[in-house]
Amino acid sequence: MPEDRPTMPPVRLRTDAELARDALAAPLLARAVRLARWVEPGKPVGSGGVLPADELRAAVELLGLAADEDGPEYTAQAWQLAVDTGLVEIQESDAPGASSEGEDENENEPSAVAVSGEELALITRGSPQDVLDIWLDGFETVLADAAAPDLGDIVDQISEGGELDLDAIDWNPEEEAEFLDGVLGDLYLLTALDEEAAVGSVPLPALVASMIVPDDMEEPTDDILEEVSEAMVRLDDQFRLLAPTGLIDYQPVDEALIEEVDGEGRIHDPDAGQTADDEEDVSRYGMVRLTPLGVYAVRSRMVEAGIAAPVVGDLADQGADVLLDALPGHPEPAAHAEAEQWLARRTSEDAARELLAAARGDDEDAPLRRLTCQQTLSLVGGAAEPALREVLDDRHLGGLARVWLAEHGAAGVPEPSEEMVFWLTVDTLAAQLATEGDSEELRDLVRGLVDQTGSFFDSAWRVDHPATAEVLEAMGRLHPDKKAAKEARKAAFKARSRA
Repeated sequence: MPEDRPTMPPVRLRTDAELARDALAAPLLARAVRLARWVEPGKPVGSGGVLPADELRAAVELLGLAADEDGPEYTAQAWQLAVDTGLVEIQESDAPGASSEGEDENENEPSAVAVSGEELALITRGSPQDVLDIWLDGFETVLADAAAPDLGDIVDQISEGGELDLDAIDWNPEEEAEFLDGVLGDLYLLTALDEEAAVGSVPLPALVASMIVPDDMEEPTDDILEEVSEAMVRLDDQFRLLAPTGLIDYQPVDEALIEEVDGEGRIHDPDAGQTADDEEDVSRYGMVRLTPLGVYAVRSRMVEAGIAAPVVGDLADQGADVLLDALPGHPEPAAHAEAEQWLARRTSEDAARELLAAARGDDEDAPLRRLTCQQTLSLVGGAAEPALREVLDDRHLGGLARVWLAEHGAAGVPEPSEEMVFWLTVDTLAAQLATEGDSEELRDLVRGLVDQTGSFFDSAWRVDHPATAEVLEAMGRLHPDKKAAKEARKAAFKARSRA
């Protein structure tokens, strides 16, 4: 794979067994499995596997959907999924009485037999991965259907010559598929970056706006708002189709908010869903969440497309150097979980020794490695103490080792020299700069440090650290007191002259 391929933040996946249970509990696959068992002895069907009217009614009854006005549609969708995934196989009849090519034939009249397919056995006797493979195959067919135009529009726009005119129905299959993939990708990214997004739902207007409204546009134009409104109606239909697969949890748009304008569906005042204070009002415009099964599915598609989509736990068998380089780019919960899984493969002492060895160095990235090392070591128990004591005299590691030992109540920890204290301070500030830049948190840290140590700059410029001048310049930018800021800039000049 090329090194510059897109990379996503890591996600936490449930086990294959848990995901397989979720897949089997998804309404669409659960119904498809029931239908596959129903036809096991063989059911007469129309050409191509179309259920005759009486069999369709029986299938609706079987699925307990007779009281639902959409029962026949849900049943037909489940039947199609069963056929598409191989849970049901269609055996076309070669009997002499079958209609020949070119003759009129009622496709609902029995001309074939539906039987249980080989895939049905994998549902009960296969591995969790077998179940997930069947579910993924079904999800792909539903996703393709979701990106397709409405069947009624197709029928209305068939040209006189009997050919489909895509321009007439204003549908670009590639653009539609890319838009839907982009929306699912945004949901995946939100889930990876924010633990709350993994359990909460995203308002549909905000999701669509993130795809359509340009980042540099302060106020959306009327044309953009109209585009958002149309996309919301389209996405509402697509999400309604995808929800039964188990990919998403979806609360649809309140139909009272949808109106038809010039033959196109529109949402009443779609931006109201983004700004309303009343949470119930916001939910009327649609709410969506990617389920754990959905995270698994979207990641599978990304990996297939060549996108790097790591999973928490991928680094468990890697060296400490790889771990310390990767963790700063992880969202905090994922970084914590990744570190815990890495540590679980090693004894506390061995893990600490490996982390400390990887944290050494005077290169530009070394301060951030040491900060990450310190954060990871905070998860290690007292059994690591011997490894920390080994580095007490180390110029790079002695300071953080003393901090760890003090936090763990170790006895006989030698006091650090003034030189070590200043070196550790510069190293820590350099790491903070690398992760956060000139953040408000770093500004408070700088102010507190200087205010507590009135003569800080008199000594700081002498610190033998590659980042001393850079850190002092940053302190000059960040400290709100003009006098202190000037002292920091002078100290930075001295540090550069000394170097």
